[in-house]
Amino acid sequence: MTPPITSTLLRRALLYVPASSPRMLRKTSSLTVDLLTYDLEDSVTPAEKPAARRRVAQLLREEPKPAGVRERAVRINSIESGGAEADLVEFLKCPNLDALVIPKVNSASDLHFVTDMINHHLSSSSHQSPPPKKPTLLALLETGRSILSLPQICTSTPLLTGLIFGAEDFARSLSLTRTPSLREFLYARSAIVTACSAFDIPSCVDLVCTEYKGPDAQRRLREESEDGRGMGFNGKQCVHPDQLRIVQEAFSPKEEEVRYAVRVLVAAEKAEGRGKGSWGLDGRMVDRPVVERARAVVERARLCGVDTEALRETWRGQEPE
Repeated sequence: MTPPITSTLLRRALLYVPASSPRMLRKTSSLTVDLLTYDLEDSVTPAEKPAARRRVAQLLREEPKPAGVRERAVRINSIESGGAEADLVEFLKCPNLDALVIPKVNSASDLHFVTDMINHHLSSSSHQSPPPKKPTLLALLETGRSILSLPQICTSTPLLTGLIFGAEDFARSLSLTRTPSLREFLYARSAIVTACSAFDIPSCVDLVCTEYKGPDAQRRLREESEDGRGMGFNGKQCVHPDQLRIVQEAFSPKEEEVRYAVRVLVAAEKAEGRGKGSWGLDGRMVDRPVVERARAVVERARLCGVDTEALRETWRGQEPE
C-alpha cells in the first residue's frame, strides 16, 4: 500500500524563485531544496506575468524534477487579484507539478475556488494517459482576517497540506513594525502552529528572513530558524539559495536528539513487553507522549537521510530504567 502523501512530506525550506527571471530558473537545476516554488505573484510585475506563466509551464512540462528537489510548486496570483484562474488553467495541465501555493488566503472560499477548479480539470482530463496528478495546496496567511478564519480555512479542502505565514503583508495589513525579536508576530505565529496541530496539517512554514548576505545575515537567519522551530514550525520560507543550508539544517533533528529518540524507542519496546507504562531514561521520566515524540523525531530523521536502522542496531542493548 502506498503511504499517505502527508506521511512523507519534508518541507524544511520553501525557496521562492522569480518566474520572470530565466537566469534564476536555470540555476534551480543544481539546487538541493525540499520545496522549490516558482513565484508568479509578488516578484513578477503585472506586465511580465503572461510571459512568466508560459515560461514556468513549459519548464514543468518539459524538464524533469532536479535530483536535489523533493517537490516543485507554483505560487499563483491571489484569488482577489483576478489572476488566479489564468494561472490554474495553465498549471493544472502540467504533469510534473506537485503543489500550489495560494497567496492571501483570507477565507475558506479562496481554497474552495481552487479545489473546484482542480476537480473540474481532473474530471475533464480523465481520458488522458497517464491521468493528471492532483496537486496539494499550501495556504499563505497574510492578514488578520486569515488568522481569525483558521478553523474554516483548515477544514476547507482535503488538498490542504500546509500553512505559511506571510509576515510582511501581515505587518502591512495591521500597521505593525517588524523588529528583530519578532514579538509583534507572536499571536499570529502561535495561532498557525496550533491550527496545524489541531487539524493535522503536516507543513507549518514560518516567515521569511529578509536578510541573506554576509555573516550578520547568516547569524540572524540561524536565530530566526531556531526560534521558529522552537515555536513548532517545521519549515521556513527562503528568498535566496544562500539561505538553504542554514534553514534545512535548523529544521532537521539534531544528532543528539535523534540518538536519544532511538534509545527511547528501543527501551520502549522492552518496557512494553514487561508491562511498564512509564519508566526512566537518563534520569528522565518516559511515558506514552515521550515515546510518540521520539517516534516522530526518528521518522523525520529518516526522511532527512539519517540511517535510523543503523542507530537502532547500535543501541539495541538499551534498557528502560
